[in-house]
Amino acid sequence: MKRLVTIQKIAIVLITIVIVVCCLTYNYETSPVDKKSDELISFEVTENQTLSTLGSSLKEANLIHSEMFYKIYIKLHNITSLQAGVYELSPNMSLKEITDVLTSGSTYNPNIVKITFKEGYNFRQFIKLITENTDISESDIKATLKDEEYLDELTQKYYFLTDDIKNKKIYYSLEGYLYPNTYEIDKTWDIKKIFEIMLDETSKKLDPYKEELENNEYSIHEIITLASIVELEGANSNDRNGIAGVFYNRLENGWSLGSDVTTYYAVGIDFNERDLYQSELDDYNAYNTRSSKMAGRLPVGPICNPSINSIEAALNPTKSNYFYFVADKNKKTYFSKTYSEHSKTINKLKSENLWYEYN
Repeated sequence: MKRLVTIQKIAIVLITIVIVVCCLTYNYETSPVDKKSDELISFEVTENQTLSTLGSSLKEANLIHSEMFYKIYIKLHNITSLQAGVYELSPNMSLKEITDVLTSGSTYNPNIVKITFKEGYNFRQFIKLITENTDISESDIKATLKDEEYLDELTQKYYFLTDDIKNKKIYYSLEGYLYPNTYEIDKTWDIKKIFEIMLDETSKKLDPYKEELENNEYSIHEIITLASIVELEGANSNDRNGIAGVFYNRLENGWSLGSDVTTYYAVGIDFNERDLYQSELDDYNAYNTRSSKMAGRLPVGPICNPSINSIEAALNPTKSNYFYFVADKNKKTYFSKTYSEHSKTINKLKSENLWYEYN
């Protein structure tokens, strides 16, 4: 009797082990091959293929752990239907997700591309991305930006666009108003369709601030312009509201903003592409806030497409008596009331190896 009980206990232990092993195996085999992967693989299913015969191709593409378990899985779950087509699959998808996609039909469109417009990108960079990824030419984009009838349509549709964008001194009429984000774009679309999608995104971002924008002592165009400067000047800072406060102090006291990023934009070169020449720093331009002729004035328009964080900072600047700022390697921002204090802070950061060098 004791022997029988012992055998039963051993059997229970063995069965338990088998169940645990099976569960662990199942969980592993159905899990993504690489949860952290952001790779997208175009996977084609032809007319004469079946779910069962796809196992080797899925394994070869590193989309499943095991061809054998894949076949077991589709039998266990009675998965039989399959539609031919091209599918976008990823190693971060589970076996269930992969089979769900393969049995639901392909929605793959070879003309769809994902384009990421980063925060702080200017229109030159936008044009480069669009022309590289679509059938749209640079000349088409620039012609559309100068089409006054089209710009009038936009100002009627979007409350945040005003006649300010039609100023002849502005390089790109929609600079600052196309919200930086990742967009799915059809390569066959015209540029107006792309602008519309991006302006719609801007509208969504600005809507919570609409009343604040419309009732501000500064115009919407001026706020977006200041936000674009804060975006670039504050990229290495932890206090964009403080930086905005410094710029407002300068404006309201008749100082020039003294922002090099505006001069780079005025010259038409990318920041840190090269050092600025003294003649460029001194030259009067509707964008160059280093010029003495720009004292107490904002640039004629935005110099990049700012994030909502910079727009919030422009709407809610920190009140202070500061006129200068600088940030160290750790994004800590130091504010000063006088140029003498500002210079001492810079020298101190350099001596402590905390001075931020742009590459």
